Amino acid sequence: MFALEPPNSANSPQSSEQKFLSFKLGLKDTALLPLECVTELFQVSVADILPVPQVPSCVLGVYNWREEMLWLVDLNALTGFPPLIQEDISLLTLMALVVQAQGQFIGLVVQQVKDIELLDTKKLKAPEAGLFNPELLPFLQGYFIGANNEILKTIDAKAILEASLWHPPTNSF
Repeated sequence: MFALEPPNSANSPQSSEQKFLSFKLGLKDTALLPLECVTELFQVSVADILPVPQVPSCVLGVYNWREEMLWLVDLNALTGFPPLIQEDISLLTLMALVVQAQGQFIGLVVQQVKDIELLDTKKLKAPEAGLFNPELLPFLQGYFIGANNEILKTIDAKAILEASLWHPPTNSF
């Protein structure tokens, strides 16, 4: 497990620079999460995830995290990319990013964590419908243009926690 450092002066209100955790999304894309919403990183084995019936396919199941039940979500599958687990591979190890928003925690499972990036939030561009797949748009804060014109997608943890998949429609009779 990796505990993340607390925000420093680069995240102060006077500075427009912010730290982001970069990770692989899909086969070749890079995504970012604001470091301030990431509580912890840890490797998770698929064998240690308890599947839960009748949940959306992007929800892998629950995991015992600090003696609490932590929901684990395949971020690829949630955002319209190929799912991380396409076969029954019980020895597969992935990375879980524990994110917090409004006092709630969720584990976002990704294939690989890359680095911590310090970016100027003044350069964050608003998401454009034609540039991104429709499944990703509700969870996208915006994007940066990185080195070699790479598009760095910034994920909104709060939007994931507020997603309709956690609030199924009620049947009215």
